[in-house]
Amino acid sequence: MQNTPSTPITVETTVAAPADRVWRAYTTPEAITQWNAASDDWHTTAATVDLRPGGAFSSRMEAKDGSMGFDFAGTYTDVVAHERLAYTFGDRTAEITFRPVAGGTAVRVTFDAEDTHPVEMQRQGWQAILDNFKRYVEAGAR
Repeated sequence: MQNTPSTPITVETTVAAPADRVWRAYTTPEAITQWNAASDDWHTTAATVDLRPGGAFSSRMEAKDGSMGFDFAGTYTDVVAHERLAYTFGDRTAEITFRPVAGGTAVRVTFDAEDTHPVEMQRQGWQAILDNFKRYVEAGAR
């Protein structure tokens, strides 16, 4: 069965850190290059962020062996500091929420599925990136 671009997928985690530190790590290019990878054989070599509605962002993701890479890019449609990001990427959308909870900050990412890969594969990839984000922040990212 093919996915439709409107199929939403949600991944989430709780990061043991205050919302301001979580927000900074999620929205700062230098930090993004430290955590934005779904597996150890990939990395983000460059990132740009213009953190405002209408502002563009981009992350260059590459296989560490140099065999392939791609740009993940889009435009912010909503920015509420420490609370919410929304953006478009191609014909798809995503929303990230940051919510204070006991012991830290709940981070939830909801995005439109694409129609090339199975939904479960997409969920696993985005969850792996979010798990790397959690490890990075909890290891002391400022």
